[in-house]
Formats: sequence, C-alpha cells, structure tokens
Amino acid sequence: MDLDIVIPVLNEEVILESSINRLLRFCDMEMSLYEWKITIADNGSTDRTLEIARSIAHSDSRVTCTRLEERGRGRALKHSWLNSDADIVSYMDVDLSTGLDILPYTVSLVATGECNVAVGSRLLSGSEVLGRSFKRGLISRCYSILIRLMFFVAFKDAQCGFKVVSSKFVREALPLVRDTGWFFDTELLLVAEKNGYAICEVPVKWTDDPDSRVRIIRTAWEDIKGLIRMRFGGLSQARRKLLSHS
Repeated sequence: MDLDIVIPVLNEEVILESSINRLLRFCDMEMSLYEWKITIADNGSTDRTLEIARSIAHSDSRVTCTRLEERGRGRALKHSWLNSDADIVSYMDVDLSTGLDILPYTVSLVATGECNVAVGSRLLSGSEVLGRSFKRGLISRCYSILIRLMFFVAFKDAQCGFKVVSSKFVREALPLVRDTGWFFDTELLLVAEKNGYAICEVPVKWTDDPDSRVRIIRTAWEDIKGLIRMRFGGLSQARRKLLSHS
C-alpha cells in the first residue's frame, strides 16, 4: 500500500533538514512493507524553509514539497491529503516530538481496516511525556475533559501532532473539516467519531519541544471558538452533507 507522510512546516529552517533525514533513515529501516513518500508542506514560510525543502526533494526522490502562501497547519494538511493519491496519509510535527516507533503500528491499524483514523495520545495509560511543563499538561487535560463533556466522545487527546488516516476518510469526510489552523485536529476527530468512522488511539512517547512557538492563550481561545461552532451546528451540518453525498 502507498503511504504519504506529510510534514507541515512554517519557518523551520533550523531543524527541517535534520528531521527529514532522521525520518528517512527510520522509514528505510522500518517501513519496507509500504511504498512510502514524505511530503514537506510549507505554508507561508518567510525564511529558508522552502529553499531547504526543495533542496531535499531534489536530492531524494522519496521527498516532495508543496507550497501554500496562506498560513495554517490545517490548511496545509487538508491541501496535501486531498491532493495525495496514497492509500494512507499521515502527518507528524516537524520536531518529531512523537516517537517514530509508533509509525509502523498505527499505519498497520489503518492498512488492515481496524480503523479509519489512528492517532497518537499523550493522555492514555502507557504514554510517556518528557519535558512538558505542568501548565501545558494541565491545559491539555482540561481541554480533553471539555471535549468529552461537550460531545461525549471516546478519544482523549485531540491535539497530539501525529495522525494516520485512510484514503476513504479523506475522500468522504475531510472536505467537511472547515478549520485551517490548530483546531483542525480536533474538528477532524469530532467529524470522524460522530459519523461512524473508527478511531484507534495509541499511547506514545512524546518529548516536548522547548522551541515550540505555539501561543497557548491564543490557541486555547481559537479552540474554544471551534468547539462552540461544532456544538451549535457544525457537527449537524457536516452530518447532513455527508449523508447527502452517500
């Protein structure tokens, strides 16, 4: 089966090359069951990120790069996934905070049809989270509780930067996901679970990135607005659209 691993990037000139080389070495050793490729999805970088991405792609045919002028991780992922012809698509953050050892297992869950969406989780028993501040951990757990109280869903960690998705879900349901930023992950999982797509949540070893540029307060506010939108009409609208196309 074909696998497309998408790495969304925004101004990541410092770590991009080392991270892609590390991922290439891992896939060479551990992903031989699949015809895999890596897509670097640049969304609005103003540093040398695009130049470096193109250089990597030029030197290794298993790497491609795309460019969107508009920013937004969700926008970059949606564009890359919808334009991929792979049987399975995935993504991980460029800092590779999520341990790569989980990749073969989660891809196999989707490849065998056990689930349509496989996600890494920092909040399950068996996960190992290193270097994360108490504040960030508390916000993550509170957000998880809020989602489950509002929507009665089974998944716990909506925002871990590691997901594997079937082409079936991409074709049928991904167009219904509206958010173009950080809330994209949460909306994707809400649309998936509430429309009957199977989700497998897997514990991960996760190492906090000390150079993370996520603005906690701003991101939390955007997430809250997204949850309100989904609770009051967003989910039902997605459901109606999905039924009309089935």
